[in-house]
Amino acid sequence: MSDPLYKKELLRLAADATGSGRLTVPCGTGMAHNQVCGDKVIMDVAIAEGRIAAVAHHTQACVLTQASAAILGAEVTGMNREEVLALHAAVGAMLAGGSAPHAPFDVFVVFDGVAELGSRHKCVLLPIEALLAALDAQDAG
Repeated sequence: MSDPLYKKELLRLAADATGSGRLTVPCGTGMAHNQVCGDKVIMDVAIAEGRIAAVAHHTQACVLTQASAAILGAEVTGMNREEVLALHAAVGAMLAGGSAPHAPFDVFVVFDGVAELGSRHKCVLLPIEALLAALDAQDAG
C-alpha cells in the first residue's frame, strides 16, 4: 500500500498483534466500541501491587485499532491507571498535531498519517479506552 495512513511499520504492528488473546483469570475486563465504524476492543488486565502485571486484548477492528492494541500489549506492563490516563491524553494530543508520547510510547508516531483524519482518531484511542475500562472494572470489583 502506498497510502501514508498505512505505513509498513503500522501494518507490522497490527500483524504482530502483541498481547492478542485473553487472560485466563483477569482482575478486570473492559470493552470499548466505536459506533461510527464498528471497531470493538476487549481488554483484560491483571493487577499486582496497583500496577498492570499482564494485559491481553481481543480486537475486532481496523488495522489502526489493531496496531494501537499491539503497542499496549507490548508496553503497558508496570503502569498504573494514572499513567494510562496520561498516555490517553498524550496520544490524543499527538493526533491533534502535537508531539509523540515519550518512550516507550513514541512508537505511536506511526499514526502521524491519522492526524488530519479526525474520524480515525477514535480508532487509535479505542484500545487505551478499553484498558481504562478494564482498570475501572478491576477497581469496582
